[in-house]
Amino acid sequence: MNAPNLPPLDDAVLPTGIRSRFVDGVNGLRMHLLEAGHEDPGRPCLLLLHGFPELAYSWRKVMPALAKAGYHVVAPDLRGYGRTAAGPVAYEADLAPFRMHNLLLDLLCLIAALGRERVATVIGHDFGSWVAGFCALARPDVFGSVVLMSAPFAGTPTLDAIAESLRPPAQDPIHAALSGLPRPREHYHRYFASPAAAPDMDGNPTRVAAFLRAYFHHKSADWPGNAPHPLAGWTPEALAEMPTYYIMDLGRSMPATVVPEAPEGGAGCAWLTDRELAVYATEYARSGFQGPLQGYRCRMDGSLARDLGRFAGGRLAVPALFIAGHSDWGPFQAPGALERMGARTCAHFYGCHFVDGAGHWVQQEQPQAVADLILDFLRRSIDDAGHRI
Repeated sequence: MNAPNLPPLDDAVLPTGIRSRFVDGVNGLRMHLLEAGHEDPGRPCLLLLHGFPELAYSWRKVMPALAKAGYHVVAPDLRGYGRTAAGPVAYEADLAPFRMHNLLLDLLCLIAALGRERVATVIGHDFGSWVAGFCALARPDVFGSVVLMSAPFAGTPTLDAIAESLRPPAQDPIHAALSGLPRPREHYHRYFASPAAAPDMDGNPTRVAAFLRAYFHHKSADWPGNAPHPLAGWTPEALAEMPTYYIMDLGRSMPATVVPEAPEGGAGCAWLTDRELAVYATEYARSGFQGPLQGYRCRMDGSLARDLGRFAGGRLAVPALFIAGHSDWGPFQAPGALERMGARTCAHFYGCHFVDGAGHWVQQEQPQAVADLILDFLRRSIDDAGHRI
């Protein structure tokens, strides 16, 4: 179903040099995207994929620097998000369009609609990191390199572990173990995949803004409780060391979890002003949270594992880089994933970089540092490719 005839984002909310537009016929979608460096069609293309609860708008602060360096920079609202979304999605809606292999198809169709056959780099943050990793895994001929941000891409199962990997995460005994702790807890993936999550977060722009202000703050470097470290293992006691936005108190909604941690007075901050927050609030109030949450449902029901299982034993063959904020728990929430990404998943791994003064929203909290890391990676990987030929 195509999005309604929404207008592009107002230029007033975009940095100079970024335009908002729609591309029709993208695997059945009217896809909204932000674009910079579009004046020269000969430029190499960078494809930027956002996470949850984000939008293409989350890349607004790094796009000008990447475009200035000579790239055509494209950041779409992914399926179910923002102005790509036709409207609210029902919990009972078919999950097939939101499976990873169909998100890949969305992006291949977008690339073709832009008149291109490949992109120099696909860059993903949070959930977008998994999408970017899957794209590079499945089609290294189209995605020349990959930058993974905040969420490690642990890759495919080994062939001898494929059967075990196909067990749906919803059946993982960890959920019963977490609920059995003296302080009963719940993994946020399980909550986000539940029928209650979207109604808990949906509302008018004022209500959504209050929730998002608290959520963004709680996971940022501004919240003093974010002091991440590697966890001992996939045990309830170890997972419970993480903040409650990841390991929630059982029976407590996400808004009820994060709103008490909102900045004093609900005030804006330097990296996310009230005017910028209003863009998110307006979009999520219009389209709702269920479309974006379908990705978590695909993870929990085993769809993601089945999509990855098709490539069992495979590796990311293209150059890869990982970036996260120094105050981000995301790299550590799945014990061992960060190490596996560097040691096994990526054949040409350019390392992990942790950015000071940033939490989970690293490209918004410290955009110049992120842009510099991306551009350095692009220079090094291009030079190394010449040596490998």
